[in-house]
Amino acid sequence: MSAVDVVGIDHVVLRVAKLDQALRFYCEVLGCREERRLGPLGLVQLRAGNHLIDLIDAAGPLGKLGGSPPGQSGRNVDHVALRIASFDEVKIRAHLEAHGVAPGDVAMRYGAEGNGPSMYIQDPDGNIIELKGPPTA
Repeated sequence: MSAVDVVGIDHVVLRVAKLDQALRFYCEVLGCREERRLGPLGLVQLRAGNHLIDLIDAAGPLGKLGGSPPGQSGRNVDHVALRIASFDEVKIRAHLEAHGVAPGDVAMRYGAEGNGPSMYIQDPDGNIIELKGPPTA
């Protein structure tokens, strides 16, 4: 098994210009349900089967970090979180560095299965990928 063994997508984070409209679409049209809301950050997490779709208000504190609101000049996808089988920080760092990828800081973050370790990295195009480990007890 590799130091990074992807077993699925944990969650996708979308920056939205109109949070209320996005919530109606994802909940009423697609059948997702609101699971968690962190109002001060402008973040709403929706349950989509076994996974999460996170909506970030582009005008909120987290959303502003992505630049302009979604459109011709602004990013819409904040990051994609890949669920990995295990999280051995030392092995992951060594593996990434061996491939010329700068490892990020490790923190406990909430995902589709609960809180667990994660690390942000960037792909060659600058897209942010979160390596999300299993939940902690």
